[in-house]
Amino acid sequence: MSRPELRAPPEIYYGDTEAGKYTNNTRIQQVQADMTYRALELLNLPLDQPAFLLDIGCGSGLSGEILDEEGYIWAGVDIAPSMLEVALERDVEGDLFLQDIGQGFGFRPGSFDGAISISVLQWLLNAETSHPTSSPPHRLTRFFTTLHSALCNPSRAVLQFYPTSDDQVQLITSIAQRAGFGGGVVVDYPNSKKARKVFLCLFVGDGGGAQMPQGLEGDDGAVEGEETRAKFERRRQRELRRERKGKQKGIQGGKEWILRKKELYRRRGKEGVPHDSKYTGRKRRAIF
Repeated sequence: MSRPELRAPPEIYYGDTEAGKYTNNTRIQQVQADMTYRALELLNLPLDQPAFLLDIGCGSGLSGEILDEEGYIWAGVDIAPSMLEVALERDVEGDLFLQDIGQGFGFRPGSFDGAISISVLQWLLNAETSHPTSSPPHRLTRFFTTLHSALCNPSRAVLQFYPTSDDQVQLITSIAQRAGFGGGVVVDYPNSKKARKVFLCLFVGDGGGAQMPQGLEGDDGAVEGEETRAKFERRRQRELRRERKGKQKGIQGGKEWILRKKELYRRRGKEGVPHDSKYTGRKRRAIF
């Protein structure tokens, strides 16, 4: 069976029926979760600091649930109305936008602290019409140029995708570089047909530390054990974060934490954020 992006445009392929099947498939849920955790590892965000992330091709919010679990604020864009309807029914936490990413983004410059995308980028490699603006190079250029603008400096974007040839990888990376990004391609399990995953790890500025991350190694016989260790490591990191947050409970709600949250809300464009004052973070006594 051919891949979905070769069968129909995403807004048609993911109609009501397919959107529901995709969201309720337990195998897809697990794969989506694993790749989202890996994307967050490659994103390399500072621990225990609020961050506003963009989920590109958010679909029904499966990756958004992981972002919620990890304590991030996020906004999601997707071109399929049925997918976003499912996300709304599931009451996801992120702000949702109906958006054709091939036409670019309209967010204010520097809005996001990072971006992730799971199994989306390959959809931009198919021309739906003969018009020049439908060509993959044109759509990829609009996508990467406006994404670069929407990210703060420094930051990273991690985009997992399924290329069918080295030429596609070369086309995508060259257009991303012309848009101003640094970074490159990270391949996990390169010797495994089943477990091989390709991530485009892009840097704005120094990317918060410009050392290029390494792909996970393994082959068909070692992938399962490697994945198990990776899952254990992710679980251990989450437990450490919860432990740190427990120790910092007295700090959470303090002046610095509140100022960071307020600044994050202002960058999101939220109205009615209170002005900073000398009373920010002070405990107020209840009056009876």
